[in-house]
Amino acid sequence: MQGRSIPNYPSNPFVIKIEIPAPQDSAGGLIVADLNADGRMDYLVTVPGHVAAYRWDGQKLWVLKVDVRVGGSAESEGLPGHHGAGVQAGDIDGDKRTEVLFLDNNSTLHVVAGGTGETLWMVKIPVPEGAERWEHLALANLRGKGDRDLVLQATNAKGYRMGRYVAAFALESLRKGEVQPLWQVDNFLACAHNGLRVADINGDGRDEILSGCILAPDGKELFRLNDLRGHIDSVFIADVQPDRKGMEVVALEEGANRVFLFNAEGLIWAVDHKRQEPQNAAIGRFDPMRKGLQIWCRSRYDTHQKPWVLDADGKVIADYELSKVAPADWTEKGIEVIHAIHWDGTGRQHLAAKERHESGDVAVIDAMTGRFIARFPEHADRLYVADVAGDWREELIVLAGNELHIYQNTAPNPNPNRPRLWTNPVYRRTKAVWNYYSP
Repeated sequence: MQGRSIPNYPSNPFVIKIEIPAPQDSAGGLIVADLNADGRMDYLVTVPGHVAAYRWDGQKLWVLKVDVRVGGSAESEGLPGHHGAGVQAGDIDGDKRTEVLFLDNNSTLHVVAGGTGETLWMVKIPVPEGAERWEHLALANLRGKGDRDLVLQATNAKGYRMGRYVAAFALESLRKGEVQPLWQVDNFLACAHNGLRVADINGDGRDEILSGCILAPDGKELFRLNDLRGHIDSVFIADVQPDRKGMEVVALEEGANRVFLFNAEGLIWAVDHKRQEPQNAAIGRFDPMRKGLQIWCRSRYDTHQKPWVLDADGKVIADYELSKVAPADWTEKGIEVIHAIHWDGTGRQHLAAKERHESGDVAVIDAMTGRFIARFPEHADRLYVADVAGDWREELIVLAGNELHIYQNTAPNPNPNRPRLWTNPVYRRTKAVWNYYSP
């Protein structure tokens, strides 16, 4: 996967017909992974009642009819939230073959072969008191053995749902039917709308568990945002300040409407911009002339969004009204499902997004100015961004009804020999666990 590139797709977009029902609401999503160990990235798509796997070239690998755990509003229905795929993929036993993992609505973990969909094993996992079911899962490396661990998250069964329950399991134990967790907590400071994320942020070879707090691989809390005046909407992991050791976490608050930057050692900064709610964000190298990464915030306006951009130190370096720079026929509701994207091969990143509140077009946008660089007429129900064509640039992956549409930049790559983005463990983790609020 990491050393091999593949030819350009023969059409733009490249179309893959999916033999499962089209999305009817916001339940279900998609991720990519090398499912059959041929070094190429394949597609996993979920909707209620179905998990489907398609090879990179469009060939169907398998389709399962199964009660996979996906859902809409996390605060009312539980995780994984809007557009959450509810599925993970990795080599969990060291046999150099990929396994696919997902939960059903009865807290049973399903493990199937990545290449065939054949059921390898299942286990029902007891649910913490106060929760309805296990709802969100993430592969993790907690013991330094690779993808041999699983982190599960559940929301409270009654009231406004928050993912306060988190437990970690050794997969080899689960396979034997041994369901005792490595550790478990019931006070995790979760995002209101989406699930936890995992990544090795301190470079010690083991993953931390992240949201409004950071848990060490052994479950001990390393940091917590204690001054919240509302709740966390979104969380991101990135090397915002490269002069600091390791990675940082960006979190967006609804309430006092702040943006936080922190790591396992503590809070680095907290800022607001005119008390406007940031709501959604993208983190990337949007201005290569500046130190570190930049943080683009969408704003909450129902129409005529007014994004702003923070530098690595939390200073506002750009703001604009999107409707004044967007195409005249773009919806005045703005954009949603916003990803940072390596589109042109220069190392500078842009935004990828779809039209808000409709199955609409998708676009590549200059984060600093709002200028539309590329626009693709679409009926996008889901939008995902990942390096699938193999030259380290990223593609737009659109689920439109019963089809996947893969758009790539057909211009020559000015830097074709860079390592693929998948060689970065944090990239792999963030592309595996995402939803509408935290792409």
